[in-house]
Parts: sequence; C-alpha cells; structure tokens
Amino acid sequence: MLASRLLSILMLLQTRGRMSANELARTFEVSARTIHRDIDQLSAAGIPVYADRGRSGGFQLMDGYRTKLTGLTRSEAEALFLAGLPGPAAQLGLSDLLSVARLKLLAALPSTVQPDAERIAARFHLDPVAWFRANDPLPFLRTVAQAVWNERYLLVRYRMATQADARPRRLGPLGLVLKGGIWYLVAQSSKGLGTYRVAKIEDAEITDEPFVRPRNFDLAAHWEKSSRSYEAEVYRMNAEVRLSPRGMTLIEMLGPYVAESAATSAKRDHDGWTRCTVPIESIRHAAREFLRLGDDVEVLAPRALRLSVAEISASMARRHSS
Repeated sequence: MLASRLLSILMLLQTRGRMSANELARTFEVSARTIHRDIDQLSAAGIPVYADRGRSGGFQLMDGYRTKLTGLTRSEAEALFLAGLPGPAAQLGLSDLLSVARLKLLAALPSTVQPDAERIAARFHLDPVAWFRANDPLPFLRTVAQAVWNERYLLVRYRMATQADARPRRLGPLGLVLKGGIWYLVAQSSKGLGTYRVAKIEDAEITDEPFVRPRNFDLAAHWEKSSRSYEAEVYRMNAEVRLSPRGMTLIEMLGPYVAESAATSAKRDHDGWTRCTVPIESIRHAAREFLRLGDDVEVLAPRALRLSVAEISASMARRHSS
C-alpha cells in the first residue's frame, strides 16, 4: 500500500506540478503528516522533490525531472483497454484519436502483456445506451465539448420540457456527463449551477470570453450530490400497496428505487400477498405506473390514488366491454 502511494504521489507531482500536503492528503485519504513522511521517503530514494513554504506553497519535482518508470502491469493494461468507450468517443469526435492512442499503448507494452490487453479489447464491449433507445441527436455536442475543454462561455438556445420554444442562455461550461446513454452539460448561468441535457440544445456558439472555472469544483462529487438531490425531489410522496407474488417481481418495471423500497418495507399478508410502502412522484403519475402491474397490485393509500386507479380502471373496462 505504501509503495503504491509513493508511486502515485510521484506520478501526480509529475503530471500536475506543485501540490500541497493537504491536497495530497485528501487525494489519498491520509493525514498531512503521513504525506510529509512519504515525501521524506521519496527524497531518501533520490527523487528530487522539494517543498515551497508559505500559504501558496507545496511539493514539486525539480524542473526537467521525469520518472523513468514506463512499465505497466498486466492488470493496468487490461483496465486501460477496457476503459475505452468507442460510442461516446465517436460522439465527441475522438474515435480516430482513441484508435491511434490504443495502437500506441499496445506498441509500448511489453510483449508478455500485449496478448492479454488485446484479449480484453476483443471480449468486452461497453454499450451505455438502454434497451429500445436510440442515441439522442447531438448536433452540438462537439461544440459544447470544445467550450468545456477551452474554458469559454457558451451562447445556446435551450428548450426545456415545459417550454414550446428554445430560449437563449449564456453558460459557463464546467463539464460533460454521460449517464444512461444521455449527455448532460453541467454549467453556470446567471441563476447558479444547472444541468442541461445536450440533446435539448438547439443552437450553440463558443464565445471569445474566457470562463474562469471555480478552483475547487469537483465534477464527479457535484454530479453525485445533485443526482441524489434530484432523486429525493422527484419522489415526494409515498403509497401503501399490496402486491401479489407476481407483482413483487413486476415492481422492478417501475424502477430500481421503487423496487428497493418495496423489498425493504415488505410485510407478507396471510393470503400470500405483500404489503409495502413505495415512493411516488404524484397521484396522476403513480396511477398510470401502477396500472402497468395489472391486477397484481392493490393501492391502499393515499385515498386519492386509490380512487384515481379505480376511475381509470372503470373507464378502461367500459371502453373495452363492447
């Protein structure tokens, strides 16, 4: 573990330049005192790393020093070949660069590692798009990606689900996220941080105005936090339902969050059915969703939801009775 951390510290200093003890400590989830001891060990091993004192100081390698560590382990090479996503790379206009990079990586590997790396690439294919879904049309994805990379403000026309027409927005791009085959742009606007589905951008233009990225912004951490917040906001109510044994398997149709809640709160009735509490978005939405389970579900509460299911069911019965 120590040797791995020392090597990782060396590679970070080589790629990022100066880093403070606190930054390194947060990266490796250790104390700043441990980082100081690690730096001492690197220095004792002949690595020319030195410290700048003061508030803006930190550790860095001597100018011009480059590590001669060029070997990759078999597992590291396999992981790199598995990480390539040809679909998203093509959408970003990087498929040719990715192919060239993979060839260069393969050529640089030791002969004993090359067969395993090629075998990984031939046996695993990652397809991030869900079943029965085509990729979104993304005419402006590359423009958005260039703005993110070059840190320039974007002028876009964006259409929200509740709006008939796209409206102009000035966005400071912070990063792109690919989730479930859908590209999202995380950006700053006059109203604060927001998430924008790239497929709903109907026009995009990169400006010459530089966008100053917040120094401590962490895209992955922000996405994780905003995703949890979104999920909590979507499901604002709970419903009490009874599910048949078949209904307990069909509940997965309503999504993993609903299915997990059903399994956690499940209490078996005497007749083999199961009572459980599940989250719902709204009365109207939940009524339509529960009808997907047919007669394998009975809504107990809230009363408005039970009545809504009954009314829709009665209307369908009348329509299909002739």
